[in-house]
Amino acid sequence: MQPNLDTAYWLGLAISVVLPVLVGLVTTRVTSAGTKAVLLLVLTALNGFLVELAGPHDDGYSVGSAVILWTISFATSVLTHFGLWKPVGVSGKAQDVGANTSVRSA
Repeated sequence: MQPNLDTAYWLGLAISVVLPVLVGLVTTRVTSAGTKAVLLLVLTALNGFLVELAGPHDDGYSVGSAVILWTISFATSVLTHFGLWKPVGVSGKAQDVGANTSVRSA
């Protein structure tokens, strides 16, 4: 028997890969690492619960499955940040976007 993952799960996984960049876009370099981690935790929780809501359910919505998806989403986001985005400089560039759009004094 082959596993069959619904499109919602694949989309949730793709979103997990992009979430660290989103956190970088909405924070600055001076934002504490703890604040960024909490923001990522909240966004991955939202991702996990929405994926479970959108996924196919024979037995109905499962909070337990949503928590597992949340955990997978958070782990994927953290690993992607440190293993892909940070080494190639995407994380820093995302944070620079917010710094470049700040209001300059006259």
